[in-house]
Amino acid sequence: MIQSIVRKNAYYDSVTLMLISREMKSMEGVEEVLVGMGTELNLDLVRNLNMFDANLEDVTPNDLFIAAKFNEELVTMEQLVNSFDEQINRKKEASAGDYRPPTLRSAIDHLGGANLVQISIPGQYAAEEAEAALKAGLHVMMFSDNVSIKDELRLKQLAVEKGLLMMGPDCGTAIINGVPLCFANVVSKGRIGLVGASGTGTQEITVRIDQLGEGLSQVIGTGGRDLREEIGGLMMIQGIEALLKDPETDVIVLVSKPPHPTVEKKIVDLVKQANKPVVIDFIGGDAASIIAAGATPCVSLEDAARKAVALLRGEKVEDFDGFDAPEEEIEKLVSNAFSTLSADQKYLRALYTGGTLADEAIKYLGENYPIYSNIPLTPDRALANLGGLEGHICLDLGEDEFTRGRPHPMIDPLTRTEFFKTHVDGSTAVVLVDVVIGYGSHENPAGAVADSVRDARARLKEEGKNLVVVASVTGTDKDPQDLRQSIASLEQAGVIVMPSNAQAVRLVDLIMEKMSA
Repeated sequence: MIQSIVRKNAYYDSVTLMLISREMKSMEGVEEVLVGMGTELNLDLVRNLNMFDANLEDVTPNDLFIAAKFNEELVTMEQLVNSFDEQINRKKEASAGDYRPPTLRSAIDHLGGANLVQISIPGQYAAEEAEAALKAGLHVMMFSDNVSIKDELRLKQLAVEKGLLMMGPDCGTAIINGVPLCFANVVSKGRIGLVGASGTGTQEITVRIDQLGEGLSQVIGTGGRDLREEIGGLMMIQGIEALLKDPETDVIVLVSKPPHPTVEKKIVDLVKQANKPVVIDFIGGDAASIIAAGATPCVSLEDAARKAVALLRGEKVEDFDGFDAPEEEIEKLVSNAFSTLSADQKYLRALYTGGTLADEAIKYLGENYPIYSNIPLTPDRALANLGGLEGHICLDLGEDEFTRGRPHPMIDPLTRTEFFKTHVDGSTAVVLVDVVIGYGSHENPAGAVADSVRDARARLKEEGKNLVVVASVTGTDKDPQDLRQSIASLEQAGVIVMPSNAQAVRLVDLIMEKMSA
C-alpha cells in the first residue's frame, strides 16, 4: 500500500522530520516512509521512492506531508500518523518554555541586544533573511546551503560594506565570544583566533589547541565556497582583518582547502602585513607562498594547532609528523594489529562523517596507495571507477549524495552504520573512522561506532577472521558527550583510539605498509 497525507501550512524543522522518518521506518510493516516539507527536493525524493500520489500534486513548501509504503496487514496509515503526532508532541513538550519568534523582525524585537543571527532554513529563502539581517546591522551565520553563488557574493559584499560577518552559506562551525554555534566544541577561552573555511577541520584544530592547554579568542567560519575565484575570499579576509584588530588575539590560524590562486594571493598579501604570527593550513596545498608571506605552513590539522600554541608560548616551531606515543609502543600496536589479519584481508575502509578529516586522510594515504573516494584526489580515483569493493576506499559520508532525505551523519549515525554493513566484508583489513562530538552532533556517536564494530566483528568471526579498527575523537572533556567517555566506549569495543586524525591516519599507513610488505 502506498499512501500520503498533507497538512497545510504546518512548518517543522527538516532535521526533526528526518529523525522522525527514521523512527517511523522502524515500525513493523513499514517498507519506506518520508516525512518532510513540500519542497521540490523532498518531492523528488518521494518520486524516486515511487511513493508519489495524487494527494501530493498541490503540496507547497509550507505544507507538511507524510508519504509511506507499507503492508496494510501489519500497519495502517492512521497508526503512522499517530506515531508522527506522538513524536512531534514530545519534541514540543521538551521545548515548551522556549519562545519561538515567527519572523526575523520579531526575533530582533524580542532580543534587543542581539548582534548575530543564525539562519538554518531552506536555501531558497535563506538569502532574503540574511540580507534583512545584514541591513539591520546583524552579523550572520548561515548554516543553510543551496544558496546561489550570485547571492553569496552579493551578501558578502554587503557585509564587507557594513563591517559585518557573513559566515556562510553552508557554514557549520563558529565560536563567537565563547559561544559555540552549530557543530562546535566547548573549548577554553584563550588568545588564538581562527578563520576556517572547513567545518571539521576547524573543530579538529580548536579541540587540539584546548587539549594542549590553550584556548580560542574567536572562531570565524566562512562557508566552503569563500575561497573560490567568484567570491574572492571576502569573508576570510574580513575575518583576518577582524582578528588583526582584536586585542584579545595574539596568534591567528587559517584553515581551508587550497584557495584559487587569485584568492590565495590576496590572502598572503594581507598576511605579509600582519603584525601577529599567522599559521596557515591550506590542506594539501603548496607551502611556498605561505613561507614567502612570513607565515607558518602546516603538515596536518593537528600540526596547525601545535604550531599556534608554540608561537603563543614563544617556543620553537617544528613540524609534528609523528606520534605522541613512543616508537616502541607504535611498533607494538602495528605488529599486534597485523597479526590478527588473514592473508586475504587486503583493503582499507575509511568511513568519515567529517569532510575535512576525510580529505586529510586521502591526501596522506593517497601518496602511497590508490584511494578511491566520492571526494577523490584525481578523477581516476572516483568511487565509480572502482566497480566493487576490491580496493581501498575513503568516503565522506556527509556529502550530498549520502544525505539526501536524511540528516548529516554527525547528527544521525545511521548512514555510517549502514556502510559498516555494506562495505566491510571478509576482504577488509582495516577500518578507519572519525568520531566528532560537541554541540550539534549525535548524543553518543562513539557508542554507535562501537556497536557497528561489534556487529562487523561478529559477522567476520563466522569466516574465522578479525578486523582492525582505528579511530580518533574530535572533542573535549567539556563537550556534552565527554571525550574520555567516548574514548572508553570505543576501546571497550576493541577500537584503537589515536590522539588525532593525523595520528590515526599515520598508524593506518604503517599497518597497510606491513600488509603490503
